[in-house]
Amino acid sequence: MTESLSPRLREMRWWDIDPVLELEKDLFPEDAWSRGMFWSELAHARGAEATRRYLVAEADGEETGSGVRVIGYAGLATTGDQADIQTIAVARDHWGTGLGSTLLTELLTAASEFECAEVMLECRVDNVRAQKLYERFGFAPIGFRRGYYQPGNVDALVMRLTTDPDSSSAAGSTSVQGTEIHD
Repeated sequence: MTESLSPRLREMRWWDIDPVLELEKDLFPEDAWSRGMFWSELAHARGAEATRRYLVAEADGEETGSGVRVIGYAGLATTGDQADIQTIAVARDHWGTGLGSTLLTELLTAASEFECAEVMLECRVDNVRAQKLYERFGFAPIGFRRGYYQPGNVDALVMRLTTDPDSSSAAGSTSVQGTEIHD
């Protein structure tokens, strides 16, 4: 399989739901999102009243008829001045390439564009890889949600990134230049 070295990021659209669901089921088999959940999120991602930002990462490859393969996705929801990272996922064969960092950077940029003062997220307590990524970006643990991930009854670690006093948004507080993140 030949894939491009630099994945392309673009807005997630309805036609991306099927390949995203394939990744979702592979990466999160116990608590994968449904088709309806993605449709609902995308319904709030366009137009003047948009409160969501969803992205896909794609690379050239031989695995699909079009020669393009979705290798990652990410989503952000906003309410007022608070953003919530809904999901970030990277295909297993792209772990360690920095794609998770790229997707997170794009979500934080979107949070800044939405003028959010803080960004929240929940992460499985057993997903140490993701926790380390979020900590490198300045997220700090603030609590737990017991039994958050169902049906496995796995706890969630709640993390928050707040506004740097010298910036106008939470995304402005994150400096990734020169940071090497293996995700």
